[in-house]
Amino acid sequence: MMEYHFDSGSSSSQSNHNYLQPTSLTSQRSLLSIPSLNNTHHHHNHHLITTLKNHTSSYTSSLTLFGNFLLTGSSDREITTWNITSQQNTTTNKVIAGKGAVKSLIIQPNTDTLFSAHQDHKIRVWKLTNDQTKYTHLATLPTLGDRASKILIPKNHIQIRRHKKCTWVHHVDTVSSLALSKDGNFLYSVSWDRTIKIWRTRDFTCLESITNAHDDAINAVAVSYSGVVYTGSADKKIKVWKKLEDDKKGKEKQKHYLVDTLEKHNSGINALVLSSDESVLYSGACDRSILVWEKLEEEEDEYESGKMIVVGALRGHRNSILCLAVVGDFVCSGSNYYDPCTVLPAGNLLFFY
Repeated sequence: MMEYHFDSGSSSSQSNHNYLQPTSLTSQRSLLSIPSLNNTHHHHNHHLITTLKNHTSSYTSSLTLFGNFLLTGSSDREITTWNITSQQNTTTNKVIAGKGAVKSLIIQPNTDTLFSAHQDHKIRVWKLTNDQTKYTHLATLPTLGDRASKILIPKNHIQIRRHKKCTWVHHVDTVSSLALSKDGNFLYSVSWDRTIKIWRTRDFTCLESITNAHDDAINAVAVSYSGVVYTGSADKKIKVWKKLEDDKKGKEKQKHYLVDTLEKHNSGINALVLSSDESVLYSGACDRSILVWEKLEEEEDEYESGKMIVVGALRGHRNSILCLAVVGDFVCSGSNYYDPCTVLPAGNLLFFY
C-alpha cells in the first residue's frame, strides 16, 4: 500500500447525465466521504514555460508526444505538430481530417504510426515521417474491406435507430478515447455510443465490439500490460474487463467479459490512467477529485485478489478533471476553464491550457 498524508476534503453532490450529450464537462462539487491524499511534504513552485498558440478559434482536445515533437488535436479538426526543442516552439506540420473535434491521439509503440479518434465517429490511421514534416493517411476505421466482409451477413447488423441499421464494426457516435496494448498489436476504442471495440493493428480489422458496456457515454479507456481494460463513463462508473482467449483450431478469438465495477465518483468520469507499475489506477471526474484506486494484496482472499479499492482522493482543481497523465512517480492533471494543475510534486513539466 502506498503511503499518503491526509488533509481535509470538501463537499459532494449528485448529478445526472444525458446519453449522447454527456455533462462530463460540467464541474460538480467534490467528494466529502473520501479523504484527500495530497502530499503536504512537497512544495514545488511550478512556472509556465511557454504557451503554444495556434488554434485561435478552437480548443485543444487531445495531445501526445512523439520523440521531440508534440502532437495536438483541436476542436476544429486539426492535428498539429510542434517542435518542442526549438526556442520558438514552431509548428512543423498540420493536417485537417474528419468533422468535429479530434478527441484522442496515440502513437503505436516502436513505430511511426499515429491513431486519431474523431467526433465524426471515425478512427484514422497516419504514417509519420521522422522529422514530422509529413502525415500520410493509411486508413479510416472501420475499413472498406472490414465493412464489406460483414455487410452481407444479417447477424452482423445492429439496430441503431428505429429505421436504421449498420454493421457492428461501426461506432455510431463520437469516438472519445483510444488505448493500445503493450505490444501494440491491439487498439481499444470507446465511444459515446456506449460501446468498446477492439481492433487488430496489423490489418485494422475489428475483432470485437462490446455493446451497452455502460449506461451512458464512455469517455475514457486505459489498458494494463496484462491486458486488463478499464473504462470510465458519464454514468459515474469505472468498469474492469478481462480477455478470455480461445485459440482452438488455430483461430484467433477475443472475448472480453466484465470482472468488476468501481463506484465512488459522484459525477461523470472523464479520464483514467495507470501508475507506472500499474498497481494504482487514477480516475478524474466532474466532482473535481482524482480518486486513487489500489489493488488488493496478492495474499488476500483469492477471489478478491487483484480487485481495486479506493484509498483516497487527490484534490487541487476548481473545475472538472478532463485529462490525466503519469510521468514516472508523478501524476499530472488538467482541467477546463484555464485551470491546469499537478496534484503530486513534479519537476520540469510543460503545461498546456
